[in-house]
Amino acid sequence: MQQVLLIVDVQSTFSPPEWLVDGLRAFSAKIPTIATVEIHDEQVTPFQRQLGWHPAAQDENLIEADKVFIKHGYGQTTETIEYIKQLGVDRVLVCGMQTETCVLAAGFALFDAGLTPTLVTDLTVGSSLDRSGELGIKLWKHHFGHVTTRAEVNALLEAR
Repeated sequence: MQQVLLIVDVQSTFSPPEWLVDGLRAFSAKIPTIATVEIHDEQVTPFQRQLGWHPAAQDENLIEADKVFIKHGYGQTTETIEYIKQLGVDRVLVCGMQTETCVLAAGFALFDAGLTPTLVTDLTVGSSLDRSGELGIKLWKHHFGHVTTRAEVNALLEAR
């Protein structure tokens, strides 16, 4: 099975927990990895005007990745989706920050592009509304069905 890992917004702005950063570093070393970094540009996404806060105007991905894409707002860029489609993967493993917002938005973009988004449930953290990520995991299962864990993916990789 051809697969790629998409790490969503694991960057300083969102203060990812150390266990997530460590887990992603170990996991991403085993699989082709793409990452996104959310950068604030009020002209593109009106975070400050509408929500009274905004991500940093400059930030960087905290996990080594083969390719990093900059995005503004919750969704994925056309460039990111096109890049993933060109890889010809069977599924896209998705993990990262804010399970019920940015991670879920990545799932919608991937699904709408005809790809198979699969949430790695033990490598995701929810927003301040639900740090456990359980709400996002439930929404993911409802909308896309496909979820997995690090252990399941590692077992598939080792079986090769």
